[in-house]
Amino acid sequence: MLGIVPAAGRGSRIQPLGFSKELLPVGSRIDGQTERPCAVSEYLVRRMVHAGVDKICFIIGSGKSDILEYYAAGYGEAAALFVVQPNPVGLCDAIFRAAPLVAFDEVVLVGLPDTIWFPEDGFCHLPDDRLSFLLFPVDRPEFFDAVVVDDHERVIEIQVKQQDAATNWVWGAFKMPGQI
Repeated sequence: MLGIVPAAGRGSRIQPLGFSKELLPVGSRIDGQTERPCAVSEYLVRRMVHAGVDKICFIIGSGKSDILEYYAAGYGEAAALFVVQPNPVGLCDAIFRAAPLVAFDEVVLVGLPDTIWFPEDGFCHLPDDRLSFLLFPVDRPEFFDAVVVDDHERVIEIQVKQQDAATNWVWGAFKMPGQI
């Protein structure tokens, strides 16, 4: 199972930072006997590993070598892979950069590394055989990708950072079969 972590964006809304926003410390974790800061992206990576990924592909851009250094050894039992998005032309382009690594019969998890969502086993509740979004409500959907669904919970539109979003439900992750 492959996890894809798009982390090539500049994070311009929270700059200036001296590091990638995906490494922003949020909470802590125990490392052996020592309590250490936990990078916000670790919450996503931990959820991916819990769901069964054995490879995590980080899509990074220029100036994001700190992410490579942070995750170079992998995470738990999952190996780390890195793909460069040479120009920051959007989230879809970043995700599709990992396409050559996806096996036809492989389940793929994709998540936003600057978002913490619950339940922690959310990926496990999504089916393996179709594209399924993990959605959650927010107060300000205009800062996110709002997902409009019909009465049968089928996605009919994704409104990307739209000022007049029709819903306050946004996606933080999704799961899909590799053949998609």
